Amino acid sequence: MKKIILFASGSGTNAEKIIKHCQENNKIEVVSVYTNNPLAQVIDRAKNLNVPAVVFTRAEFNEGQVLDKVANDSPDLIVLAGFLWKFPESIIKAFPNKVINIHPALLPKYGGKGMYGMNVHQSVLENKEKETGITIHYVNENYDEGAIIFQKSVSIEDCKTAEDIAHKIHELEHRYFPEVIESLLTI
Repeated sequence: MKKIILFASGSGTNAEKIIKHCQENNKIEVVSVYTNNPLAQVIDRAKNLNVPAVVFTRAEFNEGQVLDKVANDSPDLIVLAGFLWKFPESIIKAFPNKVINIHPALLPKYGGKGMYGMNVHQSVLENKEKETGITIHYVNENYDEGAIIFQKSVSIEDCKTAEDIAHKIHELEHRYFPEVIESLLTI
């Protein structure tokens, strides 16, 4: 059985989709969800699906305690699903090519520090893009610069608001992120 760990900071809709997908597949198990936000909805979503949630502080994250806990779980893959902090090099180096992230745009466009969630969608809208999409990529020491694993685009010519764009992006994330994770673990 392949084991994955999820990191999330907010509502956890992607984490929930991934957990449910893995629970339907007897080859992959989400062993825990880690969050930096003690008020994040992802905690309740994980608990409702019988997955333990681990809440940590910035100090624990940067000083190695989170790395120790992650190492104890021995994951085959670490998945950032709406996790907003820069991932520490110590974890990236301990799990080379085993940390992935999803970004709500077609990288390299609209990537980098501060480019997450509605910030991305608002920028896409303001620049009058005709399409946007998702990028699943490996995590390295720089924001949104790791090798691209998968991209999927969608037309946004009918979108009038950043919220309209966000809705289309969430549909792509929920459909493709669990499938890409599974494919990475079955290679």
